[in-house]
Amino acid sequence: MSINPALDAIVFAAAALVGLRASAALVVRLERLGERAGLSEAALGLLAALCADMPEITASITALARGQHDVGVGVVLGSNVFNLAALLGLGAVVAGRISLHRRVVVFDGAVALWMAGVAVAALVGGVGPRLGLGLVLAVFVPYVVISAVSLRRVAHAGFLPRRLRNFVVRAVREEEAELAGAVRPQAGGRGDALLALAMLAIVVAASVAMENTATALGARFGIPDIVVGGIVLAAVTSLPNAVAAVYLARRGRGAATLATTLNSNTLNVVAGMFVPAAIVGLGTQSSGGMLAAWWFAGLTLLTLALAYITRGLRRVEGAVVIAGYIAFVIVLVAR
Repeated sequence: MSINPALDAIVFAAAALVGLRASAALVVRLERLGERAGLSEAALGLLAALCADMPEITASITALARGQHDVGVGVVLGSNVFNLAALLGLGAVVAGRISLHRRVVVFDGAVALWMAGVAVAALVGGVGPRLGLGLVLAVFVPYVVISAVSLRRVAHAGFLPRRLRNFVVRAVREEEAELAGAVRPQAGGRGDALLALAMLAIVVAASVAMENTATALGARFGIPDIVVGGIVLAAVTSLPNAVAAVYLARRGRGAATLATTLNSNTLNVVAGMFVPAAIVGLGTQSSGGMLAAWWFAGLTLLTLALAYITRGLRRVEGAVVIAGYIAFVIVLVAR
């Protein structure tokens, strides 16, 4: 229970501002270190998404470790629903259109749908947290490997059927062509490494403070944990990704925008949900948590279907995705 709601609100706002600023600085420094290490554009994109996801991942881990399962699950799933609306939906509305090759939608979308499906299965009790972690890693690890190695190695991977190799190579090449101009930074040095460690510490501390004060305020005013996590914390911690994606969309970087969105959602599920859940469990899920899981899966499927059919997202499709998020907020609050 919050003793001083006004102080908690001030601490929450200050932690959000500091944490988001530190998160943006962390992205820049780690991208520079990744460039120095010779990472591919796709691998740099994954690294950038992980850095930008640190606030929601940390907030989720903190909540799950404290037994606040609805808050922890809500941060991950609510953030993912918010990402679809703020990154792809708003990006399409602002830019007028996000153009996408269908093979890119299929390649990234298959991973995203798998993550959403396993998340739903875990929350409805179909699979345990440890099995769920194994299932998401079974797809995520190969995806990371493909992103990290050169396209020449992928093209000559004998364990993949020829048609699948060609499909993957073309999809990754299209993404990398955009990511090269979107995230290619200058090479970093020792100073970047030290600053990255400092920024990481600030992000973690700020995220813990946000989770603590948000749940305290929620308890003080009778706000359900799933609303605190799935709407308040989810939206605030996802703002860095939203700003970056809208910027990419306005520059016509459709594949980079899609990759940023779906990579962020995938990393949230893997690192923010299943890794801590495999250790401390998911607990008994409320109807709100299951609603968030189904909504995440449904809006992911709808967004990808629209992107595939129209070879991208126009303003009207972007507005549909945003409307899907607004409906999610209304239904979750009205429960």
